[in-house]
Amino acid sequence: MAQYIPTLDYYSNSLPKACTIFLHHYADDGLFRVHSTRSICSSSVQKVASSSHRLADLEVGKEYELVISTYAGLCRYRVGDILQVTGFHNAAPQVRFLRRKNVLLSIDSDKTDEAELQKAIDNTTELLREFNTSVVEYTSFADTKSFPGHYVIYWELLVKDPALSALSHEVLDRCCLAMEDSMNSVYRQCRVADNSIGPLEIRVVKSGTFEELMDYAISRGASINQYKAPRCVNFSPIMELLDSRVESVHFSPALPQWTPERRR
Repeated sequence: MAQYIPTLDYYSNSLPKACTIFLHHYADDGLFRVHSTRSICSSSVQKVASSSHRLADLEVGKEYELVISTYAGLCRYRVGDILQVTGFHNAAPQVRFLRRKNVLLSIDSDKTDEAELQKAIDNTTELLREFNTSVVEYTSFADTKSFPGHYVIYWELLVKDPALSALSHEVLDRCCLAMEDSMNSVYRQCRVADNSIGPLEIRVVKSGTFEELMDYAISRGASINQYKAPRCVNFSPIMELLDSRVESVHFSPALPQWTPERRR
């Protein structure tokens, strides 16, 4: 939920923030402690292996998917959180959250996960800040109908002081390029050398669009307590809703930076 920190800073005038939940893992299913007798499924970015490991047997630097069993009836339930082991406290691993499993954008050989997409969004903050503007919500999809295919990012913006803001088409084009410069080297190689990915596109939607998206999801049975804005979409009715609220469209005006790696 780190993407909401700038919004919290805005409404709280940058007051210090601290989470009250330090000793528990927090998920939609509730609060739970993870003891060393629990299991974690070993995983990679693309595929989760079938083997499981005790927490004490995990390796620092490796990535794992959490699996839990509860008294409420969940048996070896795959939470869907990908964690990385950063160290140990006695025999208990210390972990950090990396991303949700299988939230990816891909056109060719590129693979962009939620954490990398969030980083790219964050790196556009400086460009928007001088115009008293920030990204309130966003989602994305990989457009493969065009050739070459390209990433499409939907932005809902918060203009903090419209009287002082003069956010131009050129600035938003530069935001597209800033996002591309933040992508991994495989993405940038596909853009620069292989020409297999087209310029990144940002579609700015009207204020309140993501609230409408939430209302639509709830009308289809989603829980209001567990709803989160999707970071990647491919469901036609949702995309039609987003496209019907688009105010402006922007493309990366140049190629991102990329340098071929020298072979030894």
